[in-house]
Amino acid sequence: MGKLAFDHLIENKLSSTELFKGRLLHAFRDQVRLSNGAEATREYVVHPGAVMIVPLLEDATGVLQVVLERQYRYPLGRVMIEFPAGKLDAGEDCFHCAQRELLEETGYSASQWAHAGVLHPVIAYSTEFIDIWFARGLRAGQQQLDEGEFLDVFTATPAQLLDWCRQGLVTDGKTLTAALWLQNVLSGAWSLDWQNAQ
Repeated sequence: MGKLAFDHLIENKLSSTELFKGRLLHAFRDQVRLSNGAEATREYVVHPGAVMIVPLLEDATGVLQVVLERQYRYPLGRVMIEFPAGKLDAGEDCFHCAQRELLEETGYSASQWAHAGVLHPVIAYSTEFIDIWFARGLRAGQQQLDEGEFLDVFTATPAQLLDWCRQGLVTDGKTLTAALWLQNVLSGAWSLDWQNAQ
């Protein structure tokens, strides 16, 4: 389908007002013209983007594990189970960010990487995207957490992770998306193009 097939859905910006600018989030209120000629207001947050890594690790017996984190998330007031992730620095490319975040948060580096896709977690009110990467050939090292960052790193089998998702113990949207991706990769339904780290 060409672009013209969707022109009746496009909203055109008439004006924009900055509402808030913080270290991470930048909020705006825009006036837009709808395709029927009416005007509406749209409030949204500009986000620099982020990456998430699905680290695959074989234990001493050859059983596949995934590397996960437990981290307290202040807005929800609870500890969440998540895959390693982090936001892009200004001018940073996604692959470099994925390598950096894996090392900083977990202490692991990887010899092989595969780009899986992109997730838009909150399309109704944010420009945020999360680039999804798989990593394998892990080598343990030293965590390099940011000041004020506290998290526990642990491993689980893919079956355990999927069961936690089913039970509602994992509710983080990016981790649920990665669990779906992982399930399809392991079943052979989806493929990954693995590349050596540079």
